[in-house]
Amino acid sequence: MKSQKIENLEELKKNSRNEIFGNLGKAFRTPSVAMENYWVWGSSIVKDKVGKYHIYASRFPKTLPFHPGWMVASEIIHGTADVPQGPYTFSDVALPARGAQYWDGRSTHNPRILFFKDKYYLIYMGSTHPFEEPKYGQLTLDSKWCIVARSNKRIGLAVSDTPYGPWKRLDEPILKTKPNTFYSFLTSNPSPMLQEDGSVMMIFKGRAHTMDGKYSNMALGMAYAPNINGPYRVLNDDKPIFNVEEQGEAEDPFLWKNSGGYHAIFKDHVAKFTGERGGGVMAHSKDGIEWVMDKDPKAYSKTVAYEDGKIELQGQLERPFIFFENGKPAYLFFATMDGPGGFENATKSWNMVIPFKKQ
Repeated sequence: MKSQKIENLEELKKNSRNEIFGNLGKAFRTPSVAMENYWVWGSSIVKDKVGKYHIYASRFPKTLPFHPGWMVASEIIHGTADVPQGPYTFSDVALPARGAQYWDGRSTHNPRILFFKDKYYLIYMGSTHPFEEPKYGQLTLDSKWCIVARSNKRIGLAVSDTPYGPWKRLDEPILKTKPNTFYSFLTSNPSPMLQEDGSVMMIFKGRAHTMDGKYSNMALGMAYAPNINGPYRVLNDDKPIFNVEEQGEAEDPFLWKNSGGYHAIFKDHVAKFTGERGGGVMAHSKDGIEWVMDKDPKAYSKTVAYEDGKIELQGQLERPFIFFENGKPAYLFFATMDGPGGFENATKSWNMVIPFKKQ
């Protein structure tokens, strides 16, 4: 099932009761991050003490197919800008490959950046494999590289005194797999948030081993740590926060908290709630464990209205990240690509920005 362009997008936004979808402005045509000869993907932004903005994003070479090139050859890069929407100027590779013997030695991906007590923290997905570098035509989902790299996906942490590094990476993941749980096969796509007391709540994606030797559908769970360094433990008795059978697959969550409790947006992978495959869903929780869908659940669409007046269906729209200013949503960042849909049909990818309307 492919997504269809929504012709009445602006009317839907105007009539929406969803606090995200109803307040989205027109997307900037200029990417926040785009790089020649590289696929680029999801990003996370932080403002430093002198007012400069720093973006952390994933990139991997176009000498490999987008999917599943990210699984075996991604690295996390760092860029800077004077305004939150960018465009960002490349600065350095924050988390490069560091050798197959490390749990994250061959791929670092999907970064989230936090700042707390004069230190910067990158929480991300990492993976490894013991094989030679693959060539374009060799890399398929059924290839040895992907079978091993997918099963090695875990969530990790790196720490630095400055946004420019150097980054101290841990030799063990902060969220490993656990037998007989929904995350017995892998942990991935972390979205952490700092709480007032310095503790961390983190929504993440997991998959379980299945009896046929494969892996389950994607499910979202919640982990907690008393501080950023851990230890992290999965809440809700190691169960997903949404019933996978009722919910359908979901991924790419973004988590935040305000006076009304916890809130999350995530990708409606199978059009369960929005009627749009790959559109965005919003949910709320008082405690981070018991969640209810928004009364008007559609949080964003793969159809995007641009500042130049054009309305376009994106090939993919993933990894949402909200940048807040003065406690209010200011910019919604996405990873996106061109093409009619399907990772294999894209010729380029970039990170895009949609401002929220001034309230």
